[in-house]
Amino acid sequence: MSRNRFTKILTDHLKDCRSLYTFVIALFLMGIIFGAVVVNSLPYETRNDLFHYLQQFFGELSHGQIADPYLLFRESFFNDLQYVVLIWILGLSVIGLPIIFILIFVKGMVLGFTVGFLVSQMGLNGFLTALVSVFPQNLLLIPCDLFISVIAVVCSLKIIRQLLIKTRREPLLPQITGYAILLFFAGCIVAAASSYEAYISPALIRLFMS
Repeated sequence: MSRNRFTKILTDHLKDCRSLYTFVIALFLMGIIFGAVVVNSLPYETRNDLFHYLQQFFGELSHGQIADPYLLFRESFFNDLQYVVLIWILGLSVIGLPIIFILIFVKGMVLGFTVGFLVSQMGLNGFLTALVSVFPQNLLLIPCDLFISVIAVVCSLKIIRQLLIKTRREPLLPQITGYAILLFFAGCIVAAASSYEAYISPALIRLFMS
């Protein structure tokens, strides 16, 4: 596929799904806000316990006592890939549509809670920690997750429309093939984000803590 053709396909997709992207992004941002609010509503004892675990982790990290980077990469990769694959599978089902939206909201909530907790407990150091340990890989993961979510919603809507409205059925194999190719590229992006999280992020955190 030529670059111009790819650019046209992507532009047409963004134009056709503009309202859906707006809704998905708004839902994700609502999750972030909700996650940040939850931090402030946690009981004092719970926040202290979480901060204690966080201090233990930072202590182990500063002494080089964390797991091997390859193990960190593998765990991070499979965790993030499971999220993408789950959304991809839900896009092939009729009942998966609302679950996709819930997963988007939860993803935003987890991110908002993580950053909010670091900032609320550590102030500027917490913000700097989030800047090197949370934001970089999410600059790859978030667009990837939102893109695959929209594609999954579109796929699910097509299935619902064909079942309920009895529209003219398009050949199934080319659609599934294209859908699977998108999953492969999403997996490559997840691998890149996990590589940063496992090999680069710990070193940067140690630098800020030194």
